[in-house]
Amino acid sequence: MTKVLTETSRSIRIKGRSFLAVVLSPEQPLDQWLERLDDLAARSAGFFLSRPVVLDVADLKLDKAGLKGLLAELVSRNVAIMGIEGARPSMIEPGMPPALKGGKAASDVEVEPVSLATAEVAEEPVKAPVTEIRSTVQSLMISEPVRSGQSVIFPEGDVTVVGSVASGAEVIAGGSIHIYGALRGRAMAGSLGNASARIFCKKLEAELLAIDGVYKVAEDIDPKLRGQAVQLWLENDTIKAEKLN
Repeated sequence: MTKVLTETSRSIRIKGRSFLAVVLSPEQPLDQWLERLDDLAARSAGFFLSRPVVLDVADLKLDKAGLKGLLAELVSRNVAIMGIEGARPSMIEPGMPPALKGGKAASDVEVEPVSLATAEVAEEPVKAPVTEIRSTVQSLMISEPVRSGQSVIFPEGDVTVVGSVASGAEVIAGGSIHIYGALRGRAMAGSLGNASARIFCKKLEAELLAIDGVYKVAEDIDPKLRGQAVQLWLENDTIKAEKLN
């Protein structure tokens, strides 16, 4: 026997949705890692602005005090941490970002509110949830330029831009990135851990390039490659580049 809801009760919809977040994985010694983080922020202004960030501390030997100190350092740099991955539950205390684990696809859930009604009815059989399987699109085609301030985020696969990517714009792909124009903004390929992803562009003038989390800023790009048609790939945790014929 179960209680029924009053006629005036309404369900609450909790929507399941996936968002692409930047994952920071600090390395020891932390002071040197923070210096590299400052260098990235200085060379690519606004990189962390309004961007969700997950802090992965699985490879760090931190106690609660050390974790609090690291969070304070990041807050002072305006890095908004939305969750912490790899920390022991005992290390998370009120006021800290919540503990997170690997993200999974989720669907909308209807949550019924608690009712004070006292009428009782016989229990009905619980229906098994139906799983809907859909094919996943593996590429995204953008048929116009990506303007300053715009972000193209496609974690499912490759992104192709038939045009240029302006300074202050960014393209983030789970696979490779193809730019049939000038790349003046930021391009981040292999964003979910694809080390075989590549970046191709007709004219290299990028502010920042990244493949599988390894980044290269404008000052690190060989001057001989600027303005050239280039492909970039990851080799031994280093971004390599060569001109396209």
